[in-house]
Amino acid sequence: MSAPGAVLARPPVPELSDGGSGLVSQLVLAVVCAGYATGAALGWGSHGVALFMGDFGLSAAALMASASCFLYARGGGGEGESRLRPAWLLFSFSSAMAASGNGVWGWYEVVLHYPTVPSPSLADLFFLLFAPPAIVGLLVLAKRPVTRAGWVCLALDSWLIGGSLLTLSWSLALEHTAHTEGASVAGAALSLAYPLLDIVLVSMVLALHFRRSSANRSAINTAIASLALTVLCDALFTSPLLRDTYRSGQLLDAGWFAGSLLLAYAPWGARRLASTGRAAPPPQRRPVAPATTRPIAGSLGALTPYLAAAVCTLGILYNVIEGRRVDRVVVFTGCTVVLALVVRQGIMLLDNIALTHELAQKENHFRSLVQGSSDVIMIAAPTGILRYVSPAAAGVYGRDAEDLVGSELASIIHPEDLGRVVHEVRRFLATPPLEEPTTRIECRFKSGTGEWLNVESTINRHQGGLILNSRDVTERVRLQAQLQHNAEHDPLTDLPNRALFTERTRQALTGRRAGDPGTAVLFIDLDGFKQVNDTIGHQAGDELLIQAARRLQESVRAGDTAARLGGDEFAALILGDGGRDRAARQRQVYEIADRLRLTLSQPYQIDGNEVRVAASIGVAFAERDITARELMRNADLAMYRAKSGGKNRVEMYAPQMQAEVVRKSEVAARLRTALHDGEFALLHQPVVNLATGRVAAVAAQARWRSAQGILFTPAEFLRVADDSERTAELGRWLLEEAVAQAAERCRAGHEAPVAVRLPARRLLDKSMPLGSVEALLARHGLPSGALVIELADSDPRISFDDLERRLVSLRRLGVRIALDGFGSGYAAINALRRLPIDVLKLDRGLVEGVVESARLHKITSGLLRIACDLGMQSVADGVDVPEQVLALRAMGCTHGQGMAFSGPLDEFRLRRALVRGTFPVPGGAALPVLSGRKVPSVRVNHSNSETPVPPT
Repeated sequence: MSAPGAVLARPPVPELSDGGSGLVSQLVLAVVCAGYATGAALGWGSHGVALFMGDFGLSAAALMASASCFLYARGGGGEGESRLRPAWLLFSFSSAMAASGNGVWGWYEVVLHYPTVPSPSLADLFFLLFAPPAIVGLLVLAKRPVTRAGWVCLALDSWLIGGSLLTLSWSLALEHTAHTEGASVAGAALSLAYPLLDIVLVSMVLALHFRRSSANRSAINTAIASLALTVLCDALFTSPLLRDTYRSGQLLDAGWFAGSLLLAYAPWGARRLASTGRAAPPPQRRPVAPATTRPIAGSLGALTPYLAAAVCTLGILYNVIEGRRVDRVVVFTGCTVVLALVVRQGIMLLDNIALTHELAQKENHFRSLVQGSSDVIMIAAPTGILRYVSPAAAGVYGRDAEDLVGSELASIIHPEDLGRVVHEVRRFLATPPLEEPTTRIECRFKSGTGEWLNVESTINRHQGGLILNSRDVTERVRLQAQLQHNAEHDPLTDLPNRALFTERTRQALTGRRAGDPGTAVLFIDLDGFKQVNDTIGHQAGDELLIQAARRLQESVRAGDTAARLGGDEFAALILGDGGRDRAARQRQVYEIADRLRLTLSQPYQIDGNEVRVAASIGVAFAERDITARELMRNADLAMYRAKSGGKNRVEMYAPQMQAEVVRKSEVAARLRTALHDGEFALLHQPVVNLATGRVAAVAAQARWRSAQGILFTPAEFLRVADDSERTAELGRWLLEEAVAQAAERCRAGHEAPVAVRLPARRLLDKSMPLGSVEALLARHGLPSGALVIELADSDPRISFDDLERRLVSLRRLGVRIALDGFGSGYAAINALRRLPIDVLKLDRGLVEGVVESARLHKITSGLLRIACDLGMQSVADGVDVPEQVLALRAMGCTHGQGMAFSGPLDEFRLRRALVRGTFPVPGGAALPVLSGRKVPSVRVNHSNSETPVPPT
């Protein structure tokens, strides 16, 4: 098969039968008719049986046809057949008249034993009543004309057929019958009535056969055949050859019998076909010439008037050849037939002129539409050759329509699209037209410049070939591709975005690489990028991201994927190599990630400035049955671990990271209800004068004992308390509870001030408005100087001016201010310079190494001199061993807090310590004893110092 032929080729549609039940019924009908004909041909074995079968047998068959048509008319017709029900009722009445006539005939012959049936008789009346309802029924079955000219042509066609048959019949037999001497008027009329009615019936059968309705065509054809067979038998019965020799039970009766059974079978045979649930197959469209596709029935219908005129002419010629005098009836009938033919031709001529004019207008109209359309309309023959191409091809394809006509359709379709187009066209042609009248195909067509254009074509069937209505959609396809690209790529760096990266990761885990443990995902975060935005601007930050994306893209292989997930976060998908050595693959990917870290950490040249950032990278490997989102989550956890571990490093994912996240999430969830459930308790750690051992103050600390019995220190539960609202609520509770308990102790005679650690941003937070601390002190009656607020941090985002005003207003109430964590950051010096500070609290990082490290010893000594020169008290946090007490006291530190004196105490033990008032200060004496237990000389981190909170 050639290429163009393959485009339009299609598999043959299997022919559908009417089912086994329809074939059985047809076989039974044929066997019964053949049996009756055989019996009639053999004389039925006896004269009596012949008479009985020739009379009552025909009556029974006609009665069966009458009942069948009546039952079908009452309830057998389906949708669309209600208009035809009167026809079946008329056929039922006609068959009933035939059954009655045969019954009366049998009464005379079989019951009364008349040698000949009287003429005229009641049987003649019934037989004469057979034709009129059948004629009217045929009129009902006919397709009704839609115009007045159509009705006139129908009447003229009927008369042309009837008049011609009457002329021929009159010339051959009826004239002799009409002029028979001695015949009565009734007998002559009866003799002429039978053939005249048959002529009318034959005329209707012939005229309406080509105008029958399309509804239930099989049943109508069967009914017309049965009536035609009956009329033929009537014509043979009235002919001079059989008129005198006919007897009941002869072979002629088999024709009437078969006609009645056909009429009985007609509606139900077609209904059985419909009830099988099968639709008739669509007509096969074969590649035939257009001139031969006109239906044969339409051609015969057009020739019917001329055939009728020829029959009339033959009747007249017969009389002339026989030398007979042309009868006036023949002359009159012939003249009317000729006149009817002339009138009909005139009507048809006018109708053809009007139709030709209308067709010309429509042709011009559609030619204008086709030629003026911006779409290209092409007609392809069944062989795949283009027979017509509209002029729009020059503007759309850049090729003249004349150049395309005669070429193969397959020659202008892109080779990569040809197979898909062939498959779709075959499927379309194999589908019934009523189910899918059109289809749409998008492929690439070759233009006159050799460029491939995206073309969308609507395809219709046309005489075995195709009609293609095509339009150029190249710009639309490009726009769609651009929109798709924009939806899947980052607009700044043009790298794949999170959605496309997730999809490619999913494909890597589920495609042919599924189960490859070497596939890895890298999550990358640029450390220090925020400072770039804050210092040299967001435009410079965008340029840095573009350069970083270029470096990342150049560092991965062609089959791998580099993506920007958002902000300064990037990712890379490293596909596995199919190897089974997991340890070697992990080392290889780690080396790739480390080289990538070094590449991204190289200086960037932006607007003449050298900008440096670092990269924290998390790596996660694929596992069995892992999803894309889970793999990306693991890489994200590893990246955050790299940032919390010091940044500018590569971290491999480990399962305990997820377990830690789950644990933090559970703790954070329980923390949300801990305050309301009363799970928080307030402890106090004494602050001791290093010179005298006297308790100078107590530091309030919160402890959380969950419902599960787990005790959390502040460093533990604040690490997961990322909910700002929850931490603010916890800070308010801590301050109010500490003030309330301090007021109760003052009323009990224990006037040690209470120190409450609060973040500086909380003092300016709207959740703690101005006047709230003042109102709290007034409500509980805490004396002036009994509250110390320790500033826990120095957030650069807060305003020092607002903080200074807030602290000044608190100092007017006697609230003392301590700078917590002094010596741990640059901001402490600025705070010391601007804020009204009363106490400097040394960071525990300095205290821990003050004995062992000479460098820390000098730094701590210098800070304490600053405090002394400014007239401030100093408190060392984390004093856990006696050696630290001696060293700090020698440097001039005034107070200490830690396990060298006491750990955090509940209210009962705190009051006991306050009653005693002092703690032993190391100075060559034994270690201090509290509650009968010796404090071990070890470093234990039980202070309330907050550790940095890693991301979760």
